[in-house]
Amino acid sequence: MAIKHLRTAFASQYQPGQPARLVTGEALQEPGGDYEGLHKQMKRLFNSKPGKKYGRFSEDLGECPFSAWLKDYLEDKQTFGAMTDRLFGQWQELLTGSQEEFDGHLMIVHDALADAEVVYLFILETDSAMRFDGNQSLDATDVLSLSRLNLAVRIELDDWRGNNPAENYLTLVHGRGTGEPGELFIRLCGFTNQVDVEKETMTFLDAVEAFAKSSEPEKAGEVRNKAYEFCKEQHALGEPVEIEALSGYLDESEPQRFKEFASKTAELPESGVLHPDHRKVKKLVRIAGSGGGMSVSFSSDLVNQAVYYDRDKDALTITRLPKALREQLQRYLEAREE
Repeated sequence: MAIKHLRTAFASQYQPGQPARLVTGEALQEPGGDYEGLHKQMKRLFNSKPGKKYGRFSEDLGECPFSAWLKDYLEDKQTFGAMTDRLFGQWQELLTGSQEEFDGHLMIVHDALADAEVVYLFILETDSAMRFDGNQSLDATDVLSLSRLNLAVRIELDDWRGNNPAENYLTLVHGRGTGEPGELFIRLCGFTNQVDVEKETMTFLDAVEAFAKSSEPEKAGEVRNKAYEFCKEQHALGEPVEIEALSGYLDESEPQRFKEFASKTAELPESGVLHPDHRKVKKLVRIAGSGGGMSVSFSSDLVNQAVYYDRDKDALTITRLPKALREQLQRYLEAREE
């Protein structure tokens, strides 16, 4: 990983109706060191964030001009500094019209990877910390949060600017509770045409489940486990699921078997790429539910082995209890008897 360019700006809006405050940093080229460390941590948070959205730039350049500014920068028609001046200026303008208070650092990074180039926009949040100053007096200060990331976008430059542009080259983190500033950040990025993650998750689950049922009974569980592991690994990398790659992972001896099966039984996108929610994909390997003061979760492989469900009586029988659960039950019953 190598940062080609990086720049930050602090923006605050404490009095709605008044101009937002903006303080910009210098445009840095290959800053290295601590900046690389900070960027690496933000990328780690970005990749691990559930519920990401996928889309492309809005075609309304009047409303969302960032893509045009970025294009000019990539084609050497303007410098990184000039492009970010415009970006930060628009962010200040958007916040000035906000009716909610806000403060945070906007960081833009042009990142050169081994096989691709990407641009990130992060809203960096702060945590309160205590320290002793030079006179040994206790002082409160703000430090960058290395554990929270609620607003960010990643732009896959090769997918956007390549000979065969992808349908979705933007990945957005839009956390709950970000309110109006969160919506303004989406406008700043020009994000639109998002993928229906819920629909693609169901497509993924239905295709894998049908494929597992069509396999030999003793291999059905292995198919589900491998599909879940593949999806989990892709999520950790911050990447979607390519059907062809998944097909090869599920059956190395016949790498096209799942792809051909899924194309006949499921409504796959033309791109051959799905963006399933890895949290819901866990249903492939675990059965869980809660309500009425009860919470139950167990591996799907245990059905009819250590967990038995009687449909007529709507009753669940569990054998081979975990040691910790057995001990808790015994202590509880002994206490009740006393």
